[in-house]
Amino acid sequence: MRILITGICGFAGSTLARDLLGAGHQVTGFDSFIRPGSETNRAPLEKRGAKILTADLRHPTEMAALPPADFVIDAAANASVLAGVDGRTSSRELVDHNLVGTINILEYCKTHRAGFILLSTSRTYSIPPLAALKVEIKDDAFRPADSDDFPPGLGPAGVRETFSTAAPVSLYGATKLASETLALEYGETFGFPVFLNRCGVLAGAGQFGRADQGIFAYWINSWRRRRPLKYLGFDGQGHQVRDCLHPRDLVTLLETQFSAPPLPVGDRIVNCAGGAHSAMSLRQLSAWCAQRFGPLAVASDPRPRPFDIPWLVLDAAKADRVWGWRPQTPVAAILEEIAVHAEQNPDWLDLSAPH
Repeated sequence: MRILITGICGFAGSTLARDLLGAGHQVTGFDSFIRPGSETNRAPLEKRGAKILTADLRHPTEMAALPPADFVIDAAANASVLAGVDGRTSSRELVDHNLVGTINILEYCKTHRAGFILLSTSRTYSIPPLAALKVEIKDDAFRPADSDDFPPGLGPAGVRETFSTAAPVSLYGATKLASETLALEYGETFGFPVFLNRCGVLAGAGQFGRADQGIFAYWINSWRRRRPLKYLGFDGQGHQVRDCLHPRDLVTLLETQFSAPPLPVGDRIVNCAGGAHSAMSLRQLSAWCAQRFGPLAVASDPRPRPFDIPWLVLDAAKADRVWGWRPQTPVAAILEEIAVHAEQNPDWLDLSAPH
């Protein structure tokens, strides 16, 4: 199978590329290399047999020059929920990267009749009902307090695909949700397969160290280096909860999707996440770090932050039902993998920090 990966030298793209190469696929990818740290993945991937091109998905002429592929995996995005509002990027830059770029890739798929797989996000789900969820603290983590008062599409196992995607979902979430809609329409109109995999928080060794895009890797790397850390928002004690998923666990799902027969549109949208089994709070992550590296004082700032949610866990039961897919890497293994990488790469936070 000829696979084209966008953002191939990012964390998700490079991880998927390594495993797909190992499974015998022909992998080509491109990257704009504007993300600090991404260049470090180029030579190792080329050594494994990947063909790496320099291209920017915002430019249609560069997309038109790409070689044909059987499937495109779209792993390129500005993946921060604060993108477009945090002063680092403009709202227009966010839309150009995450939506206009998707349109250019879909035009490529139309031309080459290539299948399209979008790595989407849990941030397509509506913020107000999640932010208003009644929570309680147990074992140093928030959890839903009243199972009789869940909004539709939410249960003890997490957010299901039927949960509301009504605005507001953040500018970032809106670009991914619009990309999902356009992808499905392009596929139906021009006759190529489209699959939308809404991922929880991706985590693993080699993830670039930024709090807004890889909180598990950022926290562990910062703790290892004794850098200042701070609990932000809510009670200022780090009780917010997220689940995590190693991107290599997506490979078995992707390979099933490569050869899938035609499916109803509803079955082509699934949550891909570690779910409740992998969910943990920052305070629990701190306890793990303290045991692994020794204690570190964490500051507190309870002031609210835009788009923050106390408990965001995805229910991936539909992916199991439709695809027979379940995550395989336990959270303890993910954390230890990040810790070992942090020890072996003492300059990692500086290498991958914004310039």
